[in-house]
Amino acid sequence: MPLLEVSDVSKTFPGVRALDQVSFTLNPGEVHALVGENGAGKSTLIKVITGVYQPDDGELRYQGEPARFGTPMDAQHAGISTIYQEVNLIPLMSVSHNLFLGREPRNRLGLLDEGRMHREARAILAGYGVTADIRLPLGTLALGAQQMVALARAVMIDAKVVIMDEPTSSLEPREVETLFGVIRELHARGIGIVYVSHRLDELYRICDAVTILRDGRVVHTGRLADLERIRLVALMLGREMSEIRREGATAFSSEKAVDTGAAPILRASGLTSRRKLHDITFDVRPGEVVGLGGLLGAGRSETIKAIGGAYPLDDGDVQVDGVDLKRPTTVQAVRNGIAVQPEDRKAEGIVAGLSVRENIALAVLPKVSRLGLVSDARIDAIVERYMTRLRIKASSPDQLVGDLSGGNQQKVLLARLLATGPKVLLLDEPTRGIDVGAKAEVQSLIDELAAEGIGVVLVSSDAEELIEGADRVVVLRDGVVVGTLTGASVTTEDLMATIAAAAPPEEAE
Repeated sequence: MPLLEVSDVSKTFPGVRALDQVSFTLNPGEVHALVGENGAGKSTLIKVITGVYQPDDGELRYQGEPARFGTPMDAQHAGISTIYQEVNLIPLMSVSHNLFLGREPRNRLGLLDEGRMHREARAILAGYGVTADIRLPLGTLALGAQQMVALARAVMIDAKVVIMDEPTSSLEPREVETLFGVIRELHARGIGIVYVSHRLDELYRICDAVTILRDGRVVHTGRLADLERIRLVALMLGREMSEIRREGATAFSSEKAVDTGAAPILRASGLTSRRKLHDITFDVRPGEVVGLGGLLGAGRSETIKAIGGAYPLDDGDVQVDGVDLKRPTTVQAVRNGIAVQPEDRKAEGIVAGLSVRENIALAVLPKVSRLGLVSDARIDAIVERYMTRLRIKASSPDQLVGDLSGGNQQKVLLARLLATGPKVLLLDEPTRGIDVGAKAEVQSLIDELAAEGIGVVLVSSDAEELIEGADRVVVLRDGVVVGTLTGASVTTEDLMATIAAAAPPEEAE
């Protein structure tokens, strides 16, 4: 009998159908991978299972009985425990108090038995490789150790289902091995595990089954061992194998017109940061579009932010047009001609409550002011120039950016970047969430900017967009460069194959 069943569940938010008749089955003692790119519906499905959201349609069955959890606490009391990527414990409270929070051991008088709690916490956490002083505040532990405390707590509640959301993202290799040992133990005890991860090597090493979501729908479910890696990647990205092979057969025979003899306008060397990036090295020539390929979590956005000074580096350096910035700050990056368009334009890009004019002018205020006084005439000239060039559709420069379409919001953000006169553009998902017409306009604009000699780094989860738009593609996996596609190898087939390739034995261990 299945431990957990989700049958034809749908969930709609304003303007978005997050889940569309999704079915999912977890059996006792099964490690079931749940995979998909950003926006696929993984998080929504987990929240439906754990009582954060209520489904609009469909049914949940738990241990053979219909189930409807009103809150996450109801799901936890029933035996469904979730370990999130971000540790959701109390950093100022001691390790042992976090471990026993809500179920502290009591003495005969009903008072907290702190000595017993510390002894039991020490013994429990030793099995998870945590040897730190359990009386210290949780926040003083390394992030990986905090994650192991969260895992131990989740298992302690006598869980029958454990949901792990990117559990290894903050773990060292030694801690990953400890985690896998715990998973094998849970497997042997008949506990069902839903395992969410973007790391293919981990999935094939630890998981029995897989369900792939794309755009809120299930596109595949079955035994993971029966699914080729390249097929899994193709399903996640929405590319049929027949299409990939056909495109591979008609690949470009030569690179686009780029002066390969020119000195790089951007050189990133040995970028290493917070266990997310490992010795990332590549360069970009004037007029060249270099794509960063890979699955969600491969390190593409972190690389963009590190070059732009918004993600601190432990090692490595960045050079722009021959100027060595070492490990740049955002101010240094902007002053030396680096412009970054972030992935989330609403949270990190546009200011929805300001006008088109004000949004474009934000980045150039130092250039259009003298002795602290801003020249409105110069701002108006810049705004008019870029509204015309980018064909921004607004009633006037004074219209609020929040009232524009997604495509026009993206253009306003690009206008702000271009107004700084950049030498290098770092574009993270520049066409995400905009309509087909606006997407084509943005893609055309990128080509125009490259033709003018600007170096472009392009991140896109759309494999076709990446292949068609880039002269070269640097492929990342788990923060490491695993291949570079050039010339005739810039094809969807080669991109998928490079992403899907198994790690060498020394990396997988």
